[in-house]
Amino acid sequence: MTKAEIVAQIAKQTGLDKETVLTVVEQFMLNVKESLVEGEAVYLRGFGSFIIKKRATKTARNIKEERSIIIPEHNIPAFKPAKSFVGRVSGLAVEDED
Repeated sequence: MTKAEIVAQIAKQTGLDKETVLTVVEQFMLNVKESLVEGEAVYLRGFGSFIIKKRATKTARNIKEERSIIIPEHNIPAFKPAKSFVGRVSGLAVEDED
């Protein structure tokens, strides 16, 4: 599902115009990004968490140049779904704990 499809569906379900919904969706995404850049996780009960994961330093191979390179420790954004969300997607009944 694309952002445009999400906006259209929310607009249809709420009766709001697409421009308003698009603004809200884009502001939501901007706030999540800004929070993660600042090192702050975003928790959405029953849906999941947007978190920062730290990747350790590792050695990789550049096959074309036949040499090893060091990839330094770095942070990456990640999404951790809530247990109830995972249960619904997998088809297993899980009580809403989040």
